[in-house]
Amino acid sequence: MIGAALRELVCRANRLLAGTGLVHGTFGNVSGVDYDAGICVIKPSGVSYDELTPESMVPVALDTGAALESARRPSSDTATHVEIYRAFRCGGIVHTHSESATILSQARTPLRCMGTTHADYFRGDVPVTRPLVESEIASDYERNTGLVIVETFRTASLSPDEVSAVLVANHGPFVWGTDPLDAVERARVLEVLARMEIAQRLIAPDAPRPDSGLVDKHYSRKHGPGAYYGQKTRAGD
Repeated sequence: MIGAALRELVCRANRLLAGTGLVHGTFGNVSGVDYDAGICVIKPSGVSYDELTPESMVPVALDTGAALESARRPSSDTATHVEIYRAFRCGGIVHTHSESATILSQARTPLRCMGTTHADYFRGDVPVTRPLVESEIASDYERNTGLVIVETFRTASLSPDEVSAVLVANHGPFVWGTDPLDAVERARVLEVLARMEIAQRLIAPDAPRPDSGLVDKHYSRKHGPGAYYGQKTRAGD
């Protein structure tokens, strides 16, 4: 079976996502990637989370986007995931319609970095894409969604490693990480931050931004070669 270990991991991540409360019904999906094998594995389209098994996960060729060795259709968002993998070289992707992050997406409003909670995970604002134009919606919609995400980061010279999430205008969030489980955790944090952002905009819409040095400090404590948050892992631990 193609990608057996990756199917197991992606199934586990999708079930974990279902337990976070970020998805309802069959909305949302998690995928993972194996660049050496040239595949990603993603949730099947329209299948309830409680029905998922590793065998039901769908492997997809990264070069063509075609489903491999499966009788099930992959998620309708597969082409978006593929474009993100090709451009950002991340290890796992999550898409949800979580309430607060989707509210910001529908309002076409970026998720501002207003404090250290945000900076612990994302080094700056989580951007919102431009809306797709009619021709982009009419043909290759899902692929164009991925392309507009990539365009957003390249136009703004943003690092997808440092800001590992985006709000797609009038749609919802896409979040990525080092692997599918990491991406689920970042999606959970993104929703918490979105709730905080909406509340702050109501309480103090003109509140000042944090100093950039504070943002950089909190991000670098957890990420990069100088990170010192948490415990070192020793061989054999």
